[in-house]
Amino acid sequence: MTRLAGRIARQIEAAGPISVADYMALCLFDPEDGYYTTREPFGVDGDFTTAPEISQMFGELVAVWLHEAWTALGRPSSPVIAEIGPGRGTLMKDMARTLSRLASSLVRQARWALVEASPRLAAVQRETLQAGPAVFTWHETVATLPSGPLLIVGNELFDAVPIRQYVKFAQGWRERVVTLDDEGRLVLRAGAGGIDPSYLPPGAAEAPAGTIAEIAPARAALMEEIAARIAHERGAGLFIDYGYLRPALGDTLQALRQHEYDDVLAHPGEADLTAHVDFHALAAATRKYGLGAAFLTQGEFLLGMGLLERAGSLGGNAALAVRERLSGEVERLAGPDSMGNLFKAMAVLPEGVAVHPFPPAH
Repeated sequence: MTRLAGRIARQIEAAGPISVADYMALCLFDPEDGYYTTREPFGVDGDFTTAPEISQMFGELVAVWLHEAWTALGRPSSPVIAEIGPGRGTLMKDMARTLSRLASSLVRQARWALVEASPRLAAVQRETLQAGPAVFTWHETVATLPSGPLLIVGNELFDAVPIRQYVKFAQGWRERVVTLDDEGRLVLRAGAGGIDPSYLPPGAAEAPAGTIAEIAPARAALMEEIAARIAHERGAGLFIDYGYLRPALGDTLQALRQHEYDDVLAHPGEADLTAHVDFHALAAATRKYGLGAAFLTQGEFLLGMGLLERAGSLGGNAALAVRERLSGEVERLAGPDSMGNLFKAMAVLPEGVAVHPFPPAH
């Protein structure tokens, strides 16, 4: 049992079962024992590898898209270029480097910001970005970002925002909770709380007993905060994550530890907990503020932005080993059996603004 598991067990003994959302929040963000507050999760020596860590090409192409979005918005002066959930700072480093070559005037006038709640990760990001071409500021929330047009990126952000789960019984839906079995071990069971199926994905009312449904109010709230800012001061957002474009029923909660799937209750605070992102719900949150949303798979986005051409440019005069490495990176990022189809890209834009390679946002 991890130290956090013991604390959670004592909390349940004292106050009763906790929701899946509260369990996720404790596991990931507890100040003393949370996964993101105490561990180095990224890369070969961590538990998972994100797209920016796979290849510099990912950040370069995201930067090109930001430049095109800025141009489509009429090149507003002094925009805020922000990343939310910046990991080790690798994506921001590659974006800033690319934009310094592509549009040095934009780099000079922009306000560069990172939204990071973990002091430990913020320190890692400062080290990564210390020799960068821009001056960066750090913020714990979107609310404290500087005013002005906002160009914001989030990669593998929403999958770690806590979800709530519900289980179907003959009498209706009941919330899934984390509690203790007779031997004091953490287990998932149905709690006393219920929910009207109209708040759940389509098909919930007719679903058979035992079906699990997920909703993510915290994700919607975060997306609404970002959308309100873009609607008020203009801007654009690009969010890339793994998930689905149409609402669906099912259990997507998972744990990852040392690059292997783990039981979600086995190592609280020592394993990454995530759930697939319902992009339909995120789009609905943006539309509350009159914005449009457009979608592609990650593969479609990167190939549309010139991934193959960039790989060819980097490997044109390189040794065979370099070309083979670049080919492998392309396959991991865009291949249909790798990240290409599982990960989706969502562009958030003002109505009437289109940015290649996305279809018109609506």
